[in-house]
Amino acid sequence: MFINKSSAGKNNLCGEKIARLRMEMGISQRILADKLQIAGLDIDKNAIQRIEAGKRFVTDIELKVISSVLEISADELLG
Repeated sequence: MFINKSSAGKNNLCGEKIARLRMEMGISQRILADKLQIAGLDIDKNAIQRIEAGKRFVTDIELKVISSVLEISADELLG
């Protein structure tokens, strides 16, 4: 049976890396959400918080925009 969780029990593979990159940029979750909204992704601070905690799935569309805003490839976010 296929399980939709990482080996660590999280709903995404990229959340921890997104959190690390965001902190390296010195921006809050709200500012990241604002940048993502400007880039066309309808997402709020609470969604960023849940993604970073691994409690929310990330769609391929979201992954593409997040990687663009963070200036990193989607593959690197998943790696």
